[in-house]
Amino acid sequence: MTSKRTAPDRETCGVNAALAVIDGKWKSSLLWLLESGPHRPGELRRRLPGLTEKVLTQALREMEEDGLVHREVYDVLPPKTEYSLTASGRDLAEALTPLSNWGHRRLDRLAEAR
Repeated sequence: MTSKRTAPDRETCGVNAALAVIDGKWKSSLLWLLESGPHRPGELRRRLPGLTEKVLTQALREMEEDGLVHREVYDVLPPKTEYSLTASGRDLAEALTPLSNWGHRRLDRLAEAR
């Protein structure tokens, strides 16, 4: 699936193409939380203080359009919706693990330098 926010271009740097689908303040955190399994929107908001319902909805919709998350709506009262990673979302999360490890090492070095 191709993001509607970026035109497909085989000459684009692969890193830029990957970062285009997790741009913004919250998408990488949402990806990280969803790695542990399906979550309801309220759970995601509670785990990410400062994330508004509007921004959460927008980020999840964009991630769904980009094929990273699956939205499951259950036919129950009250309505229940869960979000989970797709195979593509799991692949991206796995690919970001080395970057996350690098970031933690950098934070450790910065803390030691103080």
